Amino acid sequence: EDVKDFLRPNMLVLDRCKKILLEGVTFQNSPAWCLHPLMSEDITIRNLYVKNPWYAQNGDGLDLESCKNVVIENSVFDVGDDGICIKSGRDEEGRKRGMPTENVIVKNCTVYHAHGGFVIGSEMSGGARNIYVNDCTFIGTDIGLRFKTTRGRGGIVENIYINNITMKDIPGEAILFDMYYAAQDPILLAGEQRAPPRVEALPVGEGTPQFRDIQINNVVCNGAGKAIFVRGLPEMNVKNIVLKDMVIQAQEGLDMTEGSNITLQNVKLITENKGPVLNIHNSQNINLRGVSYAPSVPVYLNVSGEKSAGIKIEGLDKKSATGPIQYTFGATEKAVQSTSN
Repeated sequence: EDVKDFLRPNMLVLDRCKKILLEGVTFQNSPAWCLHPLMSEDITIRNLYVKNPWYAQNGDGLDLESCKNVVIENSVFDVGDDGICIKSGRDEEGRKRGMPTENVIVKNCTVYHAHGGFVIGSEMSGGARNIYVNDCTFIGTDIGLRFKTTRGRGGIVENIYINNITMKDIPGEAILFDMYYAAQDPILLAGEQRAPPRVEALPVGEGTPQFRDIQINNVVCNGAGKAIFVRGLPEMNVKNIVLKDMVIQAQEGLDMTEGSNITLQNVKLITENKGPVLNIHNSQNINLRGVSYAPSVPVYLNVSGEKSAGIKIEGLDKKSATGPIQYTFGATEKAVQSTSN
């Protein structure tokens, strides 16, 4: 069979365009990405239905790349890869272009099957900023809110504000920040095993990505594999994150590695497994304010790693956990300050 010398095309590409309106249209069965506005501005996307088969490789719904001044509203996505995705170029090429995706409003959208409901990355080398996501619903999406990047990308993702999100039946994480993205499907296949990434601190350079200054409020999730996952780099933590006013029912609670200046406030995690509700590893300045959990869990919080420090707990109900806090892998009681009920 002849080897093709081209890639599967995107369905609709809007390259360096201005004053765009996409309204009331159905887009489906794209060879790769379905909608790809690129280096464009003043875009309105309204009342769209975007449909790809669940198995479509790279079958993203909307990939907004290096665009500014955008409104996405009242649209439905049911696709094979990420649903609503923010991008800004890949690696050195994206950094050289230097065009962030910025000034974006996403509201009243629904995502069914997708690898992520609302996604930033992983190709975000030009940065992403000033993005507002409100009143969206994710049903059966592999991951709800998905922030992904890896070394070599570079770029700064900042000033992201997300409010009023409803999720149901999320197989993976309701909320995910991952700086070790490896271009793999977010959900393991039956019998599949993946080795964890090698952890080592590398020098900070132009290829070091950053996630910072992100606030997520008012999230309700009925069913997820894991509530919250945060995995930063040793040389560049995920930092300055606020997660507030949430109720998440999931098999597992929080896993955090290499996070800094992260606050969970008025967050209820209803977990099914018997492990710790919160796992915090090599993270600093973590504020847990009114973080509640299902009664009679064995362990509320596991703190690990010699670098863990400045973990503050307000309003811990020790009556609900048989062993509220445990320390492993070099962590000590000095890492935690607690006020209990």
